[in-house]
Order: sequence, then structure tokens, then C-alpha cells
Amino acid sequence: MGFMTDRVEKTVASVLDDGSRLQAPAVNKYVDRVRRAHPDESPAEIIDRLEKMFLLAVTGSGSAVGAAAAAPGLGTAASLAAAGAETAFFLEASAVLTLAIAAVHGVAPEDKEYRKALVLAVALGDSGMSIVERTAGHGAKNWGTLLGTRIPGIKDMNNSLLKKFMTKFVAKRAALMAGKIIPAGIGAVIGGVGNRALGKATINNAHKAFGPPPATWPANLRIVEADPLPAVEK
Repeated sequence: MGFMTDRVEKTVASVLDDGSRLQAPAVNKYVDRVRRAHPDESPAEIIDRLEKMFLLAVTGSGSAVGAAAAAPGLGTAASLAAAGAETAFFLEASAVLTLAIAAVHGVAPEDKEYRKALVLAVALGDSGMSIVERTAGHGAKNWGTLLGTRIPGIKDMNNSLLKKFMTKFVAKRAALMAGKIIPAGIGAVIGGVGNRALGKATINNAHKAFGPPPATWPANLRIVEADPLPAVEK
């Protein structure tokens, strides 16, 4: 478990600190690309589409890792390495989805610490909400919007969020990764179903964080020149 904790913590740091796709302009381009393909859809319909693409991507990646474990000649160590890479993919896909939904709601933090807080708090759900509200000094019905404002002590808050996240996330991923390396095709089922369940939890947490989708598009989202699709949309 110690090895896995260190590995996941490094993965989290890499995704949240160095992920270029998590910066506000990149997230806006991602949302714009989906809007461009479906110009008549409302914010609610685009969010629903983003969520479906996310679930499809993470379910497929979980099944692929599970199926790889059944391949002849692939040992447990190689299976675990593949599962570790898939964990990084799941984290980044979850982060992109969270920030894309936030952008549709008009919340687009430019500062890295605020993006990190938003991703971690949504991943945690109710416990993340409690940490954000405690640090901000007040609550909000749609508490995710608090992270679009200035919050004193943001770095300390992120430390608390990260500790809580590591405790919950590592336990869930440890069980899921162990299931994925079961051979004979069983791991593929466990991987796909498990990732889908975790993905749905992320979506439900985002709904709690931001509330109902806005009726109109926020001013910060504008149609820009097309970019290559990010990994979560393939």
C-alpha cells in the first residue's frame, strides 16, 4: 500500500500541477470543440454530452487494462504497471471533466492552486465541500462556485484536500487495481464496471458542487479556432 500511495501521490501531483490540458484556455477550447460539433445544444445538453464521453472513456480504459491481464505472457508486474498508467488517465479525465463543467457554469480559475482545489474537492464530494466551506468561512448552495473567488489559505486547504483524497482514492483504486489483474477476462469486467462506478461518483459530485446547468452560456466561453481533440474525447 505504501508503494501505491507514493505512486498515486506522484500521479496526482503530475496531473494537477503539470497538466497543460487543465489550464483555463485549454479547457475552454475543449468545451468549444464539443459546442462546435453540436451548435444547437444548451449548456445542460453539452454537460450531459461531456459526461457521457467521460464515462465511455474511463470505462473503456478500465476494461482494456483488465483485458491486458489475460494476455499470454503478461505478468503481474506488467499488469500493475498498466493499471498505474490507467490510474493517471482516469485522474486526468476526471480533472478535465470537472473543469469543463465548471467552465460551463462560469467558473474558470486561472490560478493553479484553485484548479487543484476544484478538482480535489469535486472528487471528494461532501467531505471536499466541508473543507472548502470551512476554509472559505461560509457555505453556498452551489459550493463549487466558491472556488471561482479568492479564498485565504488556499494552499493549506489544498493540503487538507489532498490528504483526504489520498486516503479515499488509494483505498478504492487499490481494490480496483487488484481486480483488474485477475486473468481469464474477469479483470476486464471488473475494470470496466469499477471505473464506470467511480466515474459516476465524480459526475454526481459535480452536480452537487455546481447545481443545475445555467440557462445561457457564460461570457468567458467563446468559440475559438479548432484544436485537436483531447484524449478524453477519443
